[in-house]
Amino acid sequence: MSDNLTPREPGIAPDRRDASAPRRRLFAAVSLLAAGALPAHAGDWGGTVAVSSQLVDRGVAVTRPGPIVQGAVNWVSRDGWSLGASASYETRDPGRVVETLVQVAKSWSLSDDWQMQAGLLEYRYPGGGAWRPYDRTEVSTSAIWRDVLTASISAIKLAHGSGGPRGAADVAFRWPVAWHVSVTGGIGLAQYLAPLPQYYPYRPDRYSYGHGGLVWQEGGWRVELVHVFTNRERNRGEQRVSPWTATVARTF
Repeated sequence: MSDNLTPREPGIAPDRRDASAPRRRLFAAVSLLAAGALPAHAGDWGGTVAVSSQLVDRGVAVTRPGPIVQGAVNWVSRDGWSLGASASYETRDPGRVVETLVQVAKSWSLSDDWQMQAGLLEYRYPGGGAWRPYDRTEVSTSAIWRDVLTASISAIKLAHGSGGPRGAADVAFRWPVAWHVSVTGGIGLAQYLAPLPQYYPYRPDRYSYGHGGLVWQEGGWRVELVHVFTNRERNRGEQRVSPWTATVARTF
């Protein structure tokens, strides 16, 4: 599981140093798309705006509970290539951009039921401080069955500090029930990204997380209410994950 809104999904999108650097990369990617550097007839454009109650990424509370405004823009080609960028803004005082993400991905079909996707993602957390260790690059591969079941593995390279790559694996599902409502859920296993504090000398280097809830979707609207759980030990200064998170999104 990832951010509440991310360009990973077709048609869209929810776990520091110099704050201007990630913004430059994000706005450069968006400007490249908007300037028409890729021909319009070669693919489809899309965008999403959303409001969430908290930004949670792989069992990590990126923000405090409170309104998070998110925006994403993406381009999908006829042959399965996609480019996307998104940003999340915490509205609570003092108000700030808390996460930016850019991605390039390639999707292809194995059969009528199975699809694969490989992607390269760049996460940045503007503002420095405790979130600096989470700046990272990810390479991910996903297998999708009938848009119902998705299994993903990710290799994670941290932007700061030493050490080898980290890893994460996720399995998620979405099952339609009635009246445009689907049951959704998932579980995951990931290695800690932040350095191991001295007050947790025997903490395992990995943790599990997951979610379960309901999604209503019709046209370009999506409303989601999920229960989030994790056995991750919080580092000092990190926010607590709210048991329930809600998101309202509109895709164009």
